[in-house]
Amino acid sequence: MKFPELLFAAIQRSEIPLRFEPGAEEAVAQPVTEMLQAWIAAHLPGSESQSEFDAGYRSLALRLLAEVEGASELPPM
Repeated sequence: MKFPELLFAAIQRSEIPLRFEPGAEEAVAQPVTEMLQAWIAAHLPGSESQSEFDAGYRSLALRLLAEVEGASELPPM
Protein backbone atom coordinates (compact mmCIF):
# COMPACT_ATOMS: atom_id res chain seq x y z
CA MET A 1 0.00 0.00 0.00
CA LYS A 2 1.19 3.53 -0.72
CA PHE A 3 0.79 6.53 1.58
CA PRO A 4 -1.67 8.37 -0.70
CA GLU A 5 -3.94 5.30 -0.67
CA LEU A 6 -3.76 5.17 3.14
CA LEU A 7 -4.54 8.90 3.38
CA PHE A 8 -7.46 8.65 0.92
CA ALA A 9 -8.90 5.72 2.90
CA ALA A 10 -8.73 7.76 6.11
CA ILE A 11 -10.44 10.70 4.41
CA GLN A 12 -13.18 8.42 3.05
CA ARG A 13 -13.86 7.08 6.57
CA SER A 14 -14.12 10.60 7.98
CA GLU A 15 -17.21 12.70 8.43
CA ILE A 16 -16.12 15.32 5.90
CA PRO A 17 -19.32 16.42 4.08
CA LEU A 18 -17.52 16.78 0.74
CA ARG A 19 -16.19 13.24 0.74
CA PHE A 20 -18.72 12.16 -1.90
CA GLU A 21 -17.77 14.93 -4.33
CA PRO A 22 -15.48 13.86 -7.18
CA GLY A 23 -11.90 14.76 -6.32
CA ALA A 24 -12.67 15.49 -2.66
CA GLU A 25 -10.05 13.04 -1.36
CA GLU A 26 -7.34 14.58 -3.52
CA ALA A 27 -8.37 18.12 -2.55
CA VAL A 28 -8.17 17.32 1.16
CA ALA A 29 -5.05 15.15 0.87
CA GLN A 30 -2.94 17.65 -1.08
CA PRO A 31 -2.38 20.21 1.71
CA VAL A 32 -1.79 17.41 4.23
CA THR A 33 0.79 15.81 1.92
CA GLU A 34 2.49 19.16 1.28
CA MET A 35 2.68 19.85 5.03
CA LEU A 36 4.21 16.42 5.69
CA GLN A 37 6.75 16.92 2.88
CA ALA A 38 7.81 20.30 4.31
CA TRP A 39 8.01 18.90 7.84
CA ILE A 40 10.17 15.93 6.81
CA ALA A 41 12.37 18.06 4.53
CA ALA A 42 12.99 20.50 7.41
CA HIS A 43 14.58 17.64 9.34
CA LEU A 44 17.00 16.58 6.60
CA PRO A 45 20.59 16.92 7.85
CA GLY A 46 22.83 19.16 5.78
CA SER A 47 24.78 17.55 2.95
CA GLU A 48 28.05 18.77 4.53
CA SER A 49 27.61 16.38 7.47
CA GLN A 50 29.63 13.20 7.06
CA SER A 51 28.66 11.27 10.21
CA GLU A 52 27.15 7.80 9.93
CA PHE A 53 24.25 8.91 12.10
CA ASP A 54 23.39 11.79 9.78
CA ALA A 55 23.74 9.52 6.74
CA GLY A 56 21.21 7.10 8.26
CA TYR A 57 18.94 9.94 9.32
CA ARG A 58 19.11 11.42 5.80
CA SER A 59 18.34 8.01 4.29
CA LEU A 60 15.28 7.62 6.53
CA ALA A 61 14.03 11.12 5.71
CA LEU A 62 14.42 10.49 1.97
CA ARG A 63 12.55 7.20 2.34
CA LEU A 64 9.71 8.93 4.19
CA LEU A 65 9.52 11.63 1.51
CA ALA A 66 9.28 8.93 -1.18
CA GLU A 67 6.48 7.21 0.75
CA VAL A 68 4.54 10.46 1.28
CA GLU A 69 4.86 11.27 -2.44
CA GLY A 70 3.60 7.77 -3.32
CA ALA A 71 6.86 6.88 -5.07
CA SER A 72 7.43 3.82 -2.86
CA GLU A 73 5.36 1.34 -0.93
CA LEU A 74 4.84 1.62 2.81
CA PRO A 75 6.49 -1.09 4.91
CA PRO A 76 4.15 -3.90 6.01
CA MET A 77 1.98 -2.83 8.92
